Amino acid sequence: MAWITGYPREKVNWRPTVDPKKRIGCGMCMNCGKKVFEWKDGKSAVVWYFDCQVGCAACANLCPARAISFPELEELRALYAKEGIWVKVREQMIQEGKITV
Repeated sequence: MAWITGYPREKVNWRPTVDPKKRIGCGMCMNCGKKVFEWKDGKSAVVWYFDCQVGCAACANLCPARAISFPELEELRALYAKEGIWVKVREQMIQEGKITV
């Protein structure tokens, strides 16, 4: 996964959290392209945390009840800086021909 090249996904704190008091069972989050959610008892639940695309927050942005949240983006940015992930991702994109220098 180019987003976190060279770094274990399990160590990246990026996953949705659903507030059970706010959720309304609309199912919008079930449109997740990575299939992070599962439908249980008429409402969605986060089941596959580590399948969540690092940096994506589409489900939270589209949730009409604002029931989905993510860790602070600055925490993710700090990890990328500390671990040199941005440099590794850029190198991989160059190797794959996605960008040129």
